[in-house]
Amino acid sequence: MRVLFATSADKSIFQSLTPLAWALRTAGHEVRVASLDKFATTINQAGLTAVPVGHDSAKEDEDDDEDDEPPAVSASPEDDDDEPPEDEYVPPLPYDVVAKPEPDITWVELKARYDFYVTWWHKTDAVPMINEMVAYARWWQPDLVIWDPIAFAGPIAAKAVGAAHARLLWGQDIFGATREHYLRLKDRMSPRAQGDMLAEWLGAAAGRHGGGRFTEDMVTGQFTIDQLPASLRMAGTASDGRSASSAKPDHVPMRYVPYGGPSIVEPWLWETPKRTRVAITLGITAAERFDGYAVDVQDIFDAVADLAIEVVATINVKEQNRISRVPDNVTMVDYAPLQALVPTCAAVIHHAGFGTMATASLHGVPQLTLPTDFDEPPLARRLTEQGAGLTMHSAESTGPRVRELLLRILGESSFRTAAARLRDEMLAMPTANEIVPRLEELTVKYRVE
Repeated sequence: MRVLFATSADKSIFQSLTPLAWALRTAGHEVRVASLDKFATTINQAGLTAVPVGHDSAKEDEDDDEDDEPPAVSASPEDDDDEPPEDEYVPPLPYDVVAKPEPDITWVELKARYDFYVTWWHKTDAVPMINEMVAYARWWQPDLVIWDPIAFAGPIAAKAVGAAHARLLWGQDIFGATREHYLRLKDRMSPRAQGDMLAEWLGAAAGRHGGGRFTEDMVTGQFTIDQLPASLRMAGTASDGRSASSAKPDHVPMRYVPYGGPSIVEPWLWETPKRTRVAITLGITAAERFDGYAVDVQDIFDAVADLAIEVVATINVKEQNRISRVPDNVTMVDYAPLQALVPTCAAVIHHAGFGTMATASLHGVPQLTLPTDFDEPPLARRLTEQGAGLTMHSAESTGPRVRELLLRILGESSFRTAAARLRDEMLAMPTANEIVPRLEELTVKYRVE
């Protein structure tokens, strides 16, 4: 069969889908990966065939149809910028609140946040790709479209050609949880007060491209591929099989396979550490796309300088320039493949990003997480509940506190026991190769002949 992956132009997101793309390819299926033209080289570096669909300034192509345009939250911008006007209020993400065990947010507040990020995030990411994604799908006729949870050009293209389509999660199903809570609160309101900007926009886009009307699977996928073990998933969402929704999509668990792009295992990684090794890794997204790390790396270095341990810190070159003192027990590198570094460590200190947490969990290594926002806090919370690590919000993370929690993790055997249990749970999950027959079955089930 023909499988089209639709991915956001983000390294972390793309790298999480690469092993499945290769599993399908080696099973004999034709595979293409579609994203913005600027991302084609990254796709090629993974040995996959790229389909460039649109570019950052391509929104004017979609803007020709006003039905594709959701209204702005407060005022419609007159230009094509993909950022809100400087004088417009930027609300907090809705996903952080909904990720809490007991969300405490009103319909008015949730709707305001949700609609804002539909306008200034989901839409601005998807619109540049929609026209060419649909055009390519019409020409190539994929049987299955697999899309990441914010690559909404994927389900639009799938509906346009009658292909089956699935979400591939790269973390907790925080989007599904928010959507379900949104719909629950919406159903309690009068029709006049409801509204649904995401549904209105996706429905208009689907209709314009011949895909019919909006259906909820344009948000949830006809089925969901989930790389987290059950113990780390968010309870009560479509992805964990215990959703409150009556229309739960099929759920396909898949073991996470670490992939961080082209990499080299340097000679220093071949050697057995002479002292207890601890890794510090704070992700690629914060350094490459945002304002830098959310924690004070220098403060952490200073706090662990006198410990009888070896610290390997993978710090982006730009962030390295902010470091004035590197202790003798710290080795600072720009990058090291986590799948090679983590197994040599007794603990990993990180930002609670999905890929880092999944890699450390897969190798049974205890973790100290310093989350900031989005799905990081709930992921860190679930890991801590399993006993496989400790967590502290980045806003509260000082060098002395990091040192204190790290010493607990290194000194108490319960963390190693729990981490080993989590590793065994992940190893029991089916691999990407093993789920291919299930994907073939679901494609037949959902594809429109």
